[in-house]
Amino acid sequence: MRRYLLLFAFVMGLSFVYAQTPKNYYVEIKTNKGNGVIKLYNETRKHRDNFVKLVNERYFDSLLFHRVIHNFMIQGGDPDSRYAASRQKLGNGGPDYKVPAEIQEGIIHKKGALGAARDNNPAKESSASQFYLVQGRVFSEAALDSLERFRLKGKKLTPLQRETYSTIGGAPHLDGDYTVFGELVEGIDLVDNIAGVKTDDNDRPYNDERFAMKLLDRREALDFERKLQGLPPKKGIFTKLFDSLKSKNYKLP
Repeated sequence: MRRYLLLFAFVMGLSFVYAQTPKNYYVEIKTNKGNGVIKLYNETRKHRDNFVKLVNERYFDSLLFHRVIHNFMIQGGDPDSRYAASRQKLGNGGPDYKVPAEIQEGIIHKKGALGAARDNNPAKESSASQFYLVQGRVFSEAALDSLERFRLKGKKLTPLQRETYSTIGGAPHLDGDYTVFGELVEGIDLVDNIAGVKTDDNDRPYNDERFAMKLLDRREALDFERKLQGLPPKKGIFTKLFDSLKSKNYKLP
């Protein structure tokens, strides 16, 4: 009996080690200007789950970054862009629902941030599909002082905002008005590369900048989290064994 109990404990221990769940959802984005990986925030669950749903439906595949502004952001997610004619004005397409605002003070528009586009609705609800990736710029302390005085009408930036926007850079004037629900944690150069292309009077690139997205499966996400920690992927026999018994999909609370 003791032998079986020890075996059971051993198997359960291996299950815990090898059958873990990733901490976040990760989305691979592919463009002709480079590829990247987006981490979706658990703090903004409504936006997170909606984005995962659309990615899994292949909703974004072959859509355009239809609005590109250098030193600001690149915007995509309009389904009308998939078959848009040259120079067609875009930006009004999307599902027939909105996502409730999940604006949080500590989640800001740093470079690489993933934000939800929206119209001027008073509740600041987000477009269900249109999003942007922030490029922004680095601000001097004097520029941040000026931003507080004029653009923010005297509202003071937090220490986090000052530290972030004077080092990493971003778009501080968007804070508090749009929901940020993720960030590029790999491949941020793609934002700079796309933000630098030539655009028309509607900020649409002259040459189409398409993208596609894929949700990393359970093992891919776990190995990516290890990569972020400077660790190698797990490829041992027990990892393969438990992965074969576990679904590639996973669900976060």
